[in-house]
Amino acid sequence: MKKINILIIIIFILMFAGIFVLGNKKTDSDAVKFKKEYEVLNGQKNDYGKEFRNLNISENNPIVYKTANDIVSMIDNKETFAVYFGFSKCPWCRSVLPTMFEVANDLGIDKIYYVDVSDIRDTKEYKDGKVEDVKAGSPGYNLLLILLKDVLDDYNLTDSEGNPVDVDEKRIYAPNIITVLGGKPEGMTTGISDSQTDPNMEITDDMKKEMYEKIKCTLECISKESTVCEKKAC
Repeated sequence: MKKINILIIIIFILMFAGIFVLGNKKTDSDAVKFKKEYEVLNGQKNDYGKEFRNLNISENNPIVYKTANDIVSMIDNKETFAVYFGFSKCPWCRSVLPTMFEVANDLGIDKIYYVDVSDIRDTKEYKDGKVEDVKAGSPGYNLLLILLKDVLDDYNLTDSEGNPVDVDEKRIYAPNIITVLGGKPEGMTTGISDSQTDPNMEITDDMKKEMYEKIKCTLECISKESTVCEKKAC
């Protein structure tokens, strides 16, 4: 009987220890998760044989993961925030991220929400003289197209001769850095320099300055928590 009691006690101790360990298992913060997600591609090549731009992201970056539905709820709640739409394999995103983080640090912005758009957007093609739906967007993404329409660019398609095709829809491109003030979309920038014609090209100091000003112009409204954005510097 004593042996059985001792065995039961040992089992309870082991079970408690297991629960304690699981309950205290540390998970990566969003900032660390983002760092790993983007840096893991350093040195690798994309589907076109181009090497991903190397990134060295601080563990203290301001990224907070959100879903499209989360952003919809925040807009409905009339919140003020900045959100970055992109994905880790996006070469243009990898071009602007270092500057976005630099601007956020300089402006004292400690939180930028991040929505990975790689799988949530719709896809359209122009075939046989008409626009065809290839893939439907997620419900949350479709709602964002409506709520953010005032600052979003048009969905651009071209025909076989390179002529623009009217899709009659907005699109969240990657990257898109958007500010929302009191639930109202205030500004959007890609952050990309007008001189950058290739996502893999070297970024010059002049290009960095232009990128900095574009992103600063969009994000400074958030830093001041103002309802009016100073557009003259944009």
